[in-house]
Amino acid sequence: MAAESRGAGNTKPLVPLFTKASDCVHTSCYCEENVWKLCQDVATRHGPELQHCYVAFISNPGRSVPLWRQKAGKDEDQLVLWDYHAILIYAPDDRAVVYDLDSALPFPTHFWKYATETFRSDEALRSEYHRRFRLVPAATYLQHFASNRHHMKREDGTWIKTPPEYPPISTPTCKDNLDTFINMEPGTGLGSILSLKQLVNRFYRPSVPTTSPPQQQQQTHTTPT
Repeated sequence: MAAESRGAGNTKPLVPLFTKASDCVHTSCYCEENVWKLCQDVATRHGPELQHCYVAFISNPGRSVPLWRQKAGKDEDQLVLWDYHAILIYAPDDRAVVYDLDSALPFPTHFWKYATETFRSDEALRSEYHRRFRLVPAATYLQHFASNRHHMKREDGTWIKTPPEYPPISTPTCKDNLDTFINMEPGTGLGSILSLKQLVNRFYRPSVPTTSPPQQQQQTHTTPT
């Protein structure tokens, strides 16, 4: 399915990276692995597009970030306070869309719509709730991310949330580095740390129409970390 919107100088429609959200691998409360699986799917099915994809971790020093339009939200605004979340951003040119399996918004959603409805503004929030973003190229994330899922285990070894059925993601040299992606201390870990304003400046181009991304079916129930 092709997108109708085109930016200045763009003649090609955006590539629909996924057929529909319900076909994507998703495990409640394991957003870091869900987005890794999205990256894996892009690498397998749309290899050349992987270079245009980014994983964005959302957190802050206090690990308390408000996100709106979340499927897990209970009120009208669908507001949830998470310790962290992770999304996939696809930006092949001056256009960008967000793939978020845990959002109540369409899959995908144009970046500007996603940002304004999900993040709103830091100006209306107390400083301890200001969001920070670790932006990592998808290829780098695929190569380096690892998690032994220990953060989802209680002291007695039982699971807080049921883990994915597939084995934990690891690299030849690392079993777990999830915390390095959640950490928002500048100068640490992979990728770059951005404020909300910097993220918007990176991916939003006002001259680009923000209608009609390649629409996909949403999943019926999800809960991110």
